[in-house]
Amino acid sequence: MDLHSTEGDLRERSFGELTKQLSEDVSTLVRQEIALARAEMTQKGKQAGKGLGMFGAAGVIGLAAVGALTAFFILVLDSWMPAWLAALIVTVVYGAVAAVLARRGREEVGRAGAPVPEQAKESVKEDVQWAKTQARSGRKS
Repeated sequence: MDLHSTEGDLRERSFGELTKQLSEDVSTLVRQEIALARAEMTQKGKQAGKGLGMFGAAGVIGLAAVGALTAFFILVLDSWMPAWLAALIVTVVYGAVAAVLARRGREEVGRAGAPVPEQAKESVKEDVQWAKTQARSGRKS
């Protein structure tokens, strides 16, 4: 269909028909955009899933490495003291490190504030205000 025949067809239609067609076209466009976003997010989700699986495996292997390192520390200390005392010392040191990390983590979470997307919230408020202003000015015209 060329531009001129479309233009002529549009001029012959009533305002109500044109408004209905516009509404249908906008609805179709929104549905297509949502479908595109869904497809894109599915693809990204699959890729991210592979990466997260690798992170999980790295965590398990890292935990095994920490276990082996713990055994190493205990065996080294066992050369100078009983094994139970060496294990206790390593446990206390790990506990102290964990306590310091937990305290610092709690401070960081406290600094982050409430889990509310403040910028998005403000943007939506501005959009609503703009829409209200446009609606009022449209009624006055």
